[in-house]
Amino acid sequence: MRKNQVMVIALAFALQVVYPDAGQQAVAQDGKGAYAAMASLDQYLISDEKSEIALARSAAPSSISDGAEVMVLGHEGYKIAVKGTNGFLCIVERSWGQSTDQAEFWNPKMRAPHCFNAQATRSFAPIYLMKTRLVLAGKSKAEIAQAIATALDEKELPALEPGAMAYMMSRHQYLNDRDKVWHTHAMFFFPGDMTKSWAADDPNSPVMVANDPEERVTILFVLADKWSDGTAALSNMP
Repeated sequence: MRKNQVMVIALAFALQVVYPDAGQQAVAQDGKGAYAAMASLDQYLISDEKSEIALARSAAPSSISDGAEVMVLGHEGYKIAVKGTNGFLCIVERSWGQSTDQAEFWNPKMRAPHCFNAQATRSFAPIYLMKTRLVLAGKSKAEIAQAIATALDEKELPALEPGAMAYMMSRHQYLNDRDKVWHTHAMFFFPGDMTKSWAADDPNSPVMVANDPEERVTILFVLADKWSDGTAALSNMP
């Protein structure tokens, strides 16, 4: 189950959400296809810009996020709400940050605060921003997946830079309907389907690994013992 948990978070950027099989079964069992299509855009928006800025900054300790650029989502897409000084980008990802084959791809409740370093801001965040533009243009999940694949093939999206990483340390995240909040952690991005390293996923290792073939990245997760505000994180979380 531990590996399944990590796989979904990776597909959600991180992302990005725990127990993918359980989530898909829940949708299938209720017979209603709870997230079969995109909800109205307003359901994905945070009406108070200051609240979205604060939520985005909660992805990393204030020593990092206070100097970061912050982007917020509006009807026309993401815009810069705060100019940064340290190269980091803080942003609240919505449900389409995860892989298009996930059951909660259209879940309007999802809020996933990320704080990308400069390398990830330049070379990994553009994938999510492109997906957002496609979503707002009314594209289907299949069209989104194809457009991302084409952009990667034709190098319309930048190559992943060495050292790309992100913080996901917000205690206010909402990653999926079942578990809502996952471990506080940092993520390190590597191109392609990288062979495991760092003894990731070994028993009692603080490092986990997942491969996201849609975005062509391997993600290493390093768990932390505190949330971004410095308060202790429970060790018995899912």
